[in-house]
Amino acid sequence: PEREGMFHRGSGLKLTRGQYTAPIAGYYTFTATLHIVRREPRRKGQPCRGNRLRALICVQSRCQLNSNLETVSWLESGGDLFTISVTGVLYLQAGQYASVFVDNTAGSPLIIQSGSDFSAILLGV
Repeated sequence: PEREGMFHRGSGLKLTRGQYTAPIAGYYTFTATLHIVRREPRRKGQPCRGNRLRALICVQSRCQLNSNLETVSWLESGGDLFTISVTGVLYLQAGQYASVFVDNTAGSPLIIQSGSDFSAILLGV
């Protein structure tokens, strides 16, 4: 996203992998704000298989082991554009990484829009 005017500092952010790797052990505050659109708009009268969207920030891709941040949003039946945010503090050892995941039960493919963001800031050791 540098070409879009975004910036990053430090060597921990790996844009090609979508991960933040902790350069040193410590407490980090993470924030992700995702702008999501349904790829195929739902037609009127189409049954909803699920209307829940979860955004997670997980350590080492282990979202099931309580080493994550999570938020749940209920999707409105009439809309096709949604914003979901997750924020909090996680402890990472040096070399561990955190990444953003989306659990989609909405019943249609979703696309993460440009303008979404993910950040990590070292709070202390």
